[in-house]
Amino acid sequence: MLSAELNKQLTETGPGTPCGDLLRHYWQPAALSEELDGSRPAVAVRLMGEDLVLFKDDRGRYGLVDRRCPHRGADLCYGRLEDGGLRCPFHGWLFDVHGACLEQPAEPAASNFHRKVRLASYPCEEFNGIIFAYMGPGAPPPLPGFDCFVAPESHTFAFKGLWECNWLQAVEVGVAPSHASFLHRYLDDHDPEYGLQFGGESGDSGMTQTQVLRDYDCPKINLEETGFGMRLVTTRDISEDTIHVRVTNSVFPNLIVIPMTSDMCISQWHVPIDDTHCWWYAIFTAFDEEVDKKAMRDQRRELYTFPDYRSRINKSNQYGFNPEEQRTQTYTGMGLDINVHDQWAVESPGPIFDRTREHLGTTDKGIIALRKNLLRGMKGLADGAPPPYQLSSENAGQFTGPMAIDTTTPRENWQSEWPRHDAQKRERSLWANKPGS
Repeated sequence: MLSAELNKQLTETGPGTPCGDLLRHYWQPAALSEELDGSRPAVAVRLMGEDLVLFKDDRGRYGLVDRRCPHRGADLCYGRLEDGGLRCPFHGWLFDVHGACLEQPAEPAASNFHRKVRLASYPCEEFNGIIFAYMGPGAPPPLPGFDCFVAPESHTFAFKGLWECNWLQAVEVGVAPSHASFLHRYLDDHDPEYGLQFGGESGDSGMTQTQVLRDYDCPKINLEETGFGMRLVTTRDISEDTIHVRVTNSVFPNLIVIPMTSDMCISQWHVPIDDTHCWWYAIFTAFDEEVDKKAMRDQRRELYTFPDYRSRINKSNQYGFNPEEQRTQTYTGMGLDINVHDQWAVESPGPIFDRTREHLGTTDKGIIALRKNLLRGMKGLADGAPPPYQLSSENAGQFTGPMAIDTTTPRENWQSEWPRHDAQKRERSLWANKPGS
């Protein structure tokens, strides 16, 4: 359990808070690219307690700036996109993507007052369907050469969803792999579908992922320190000769990379909106076949409302809970979509979980390690140290992958076998010609 003081440090992310300052030293998803596809490419963004507006100017550049005009506080989400920037309808002040005030048309022609006024602004970059922002001090760090960033657009699909809870509750689910044997347990095998993670076969065992997780629910979890955070290697003993290996990754501070099927992995960020709401952003990355974006988008349009990206199954309708289904089909009784299972798990403890009441076990070692890294990073920043695991232009290219795989191997030499399975997946791919880091 944590003290109330440490829980507060880990969960508050607004400007000037220790955790907020730490998270701002890393690129964070700000919006999906599709949110700016309409006739008016501007959208409100609330990120780590800051109210902002994201827009695309007439040169195709993205700007993420303070939502309030510095003149009289008018809402710039209603601004006019013209003349190389975003113009406030109140008095015509014009701002570019860097927050500079270009014009104040009602001021005297010779006035230089516009040069003394700026909006807070943050650099933005678009990668495979997500617009990322850097909200920290100094120049933005480079991004790693991870699969989700270097894969061609044809092999990726991006989406997001709203959860009504603190960001830490969300990210901690991804570093506690034992929950999959329970929270995502299907009482019978089912045909794999888009969005259903545990449907395909696991390695060469002839068993589905569903069966492995259901029948072998006491895994061993090993943590490995990496240059980007930590790797979680979860093993389940299938027989005297066979072992199941599931490799997931925690990329500091709030990204997880996990296998979805033998051909697809998920890179998922958990991003604070404020202290009681967060987004999950995901890039689905395929190695062999091109992604059927229409099928994935159509499925999600059945599952989510727009433009707020809320799951149609949520706490307002008891997460679709059906006691008969819980008895005969799924462990939760909340349908087949694992995102709904996760949403219940992270929202039901309350908007900000009181961690003074928790009792962590052996399988929570990933959660413990992440919290230690976060607290160490906050203290280091306060003492003037560089942010942990932040890449430099010299070493960014060294970080590829990361390897994320669900497979079965012979027990003998399994530590060298599962990386070989990942390498084989990459060798089959037309684009993933580098081994994972």
